[in-house]
Amino acid sequence: MQDIEYIKKYGNKDEFEKNLKRLDAGEPVQYIVGNVNFYGFTFKVDKRVLIPRFETEELIEKTLRYIDKDKELEIIDLGTGSGCIAITLKKLLPNSKVTAYDISPDALEVAISNARLNNVDVTFINQSMENINGSYDLIISNPPYIAHNEFVEEVVKNNEPSIALYADNNGLYFYETILKQALKHLNKDGVIAFEIGQTQASRIVELIKVYLPNWQYKIIKDLSGLDRIMIIKEKFDK
Repeated sequence: MQDIEYIKKYGNKDEFEKNLKRLDAGEPVQYIVGNVNFYGFTFKVDKRVLIPRFETEELIEKTLRYIDKDKELEIIDLGTGSGCIAITLKKLLPNSKVTAYDISPDALEVAISNARLNNVDVTFINQSMENINGSYDLIISNPPYIAHNEFVEEVVKNNEPSIALYADNNGLYFYETILKQALKHLNKDGVIAFEIGQTQASRIVELIKVYLPNWQYKIIKDLSGLDRIMIIKEKFDK
């Protein structure tokens, strides 16, 4: 009922009836309306990108505690999708320089549109995570992390882009891809911030021990009490 009231705000009677059919067919209301609120900002969304979720807002909120917000930071967002992480960080840290990668040209079209909508300057690059360039104070990512054999709700599986959902190596492929390159691309006191699957923390810790053996990490739970965020630094001040 709440979804129906939400889409009533948009379009005339014919448009409403058309949208109601889309809702009945199982399409997420965010795609029907065409936008979503994320961290207080508006983002356009459609089937080319994942729908930004509250857990990713938490990723940003927690990451901000571990970076020097007074510096002119170099930030890279890997697998940017709608651009919600990169654009939000640029809004919150206007003196930072933000770069965002995505392998999907279609997703980047949405992200570029969202940067214009939110009036920020972010450098978007059509590139995979396997080839990071540059040096950064923060590497942040909410990568695809669902294993191919893992249960996924029908509404997600049938609507959101599979390239942004699934990853090889039991969902760990992109975490390993980023970690194995991290030392070459992090500035002194640099930070890595991940959104993670709720059962993946211990396996990502094993990857940290391989690629960043002397580094420290913190696993942070989301509001549901599930492991959701991992912050990795050479040394934590607090």
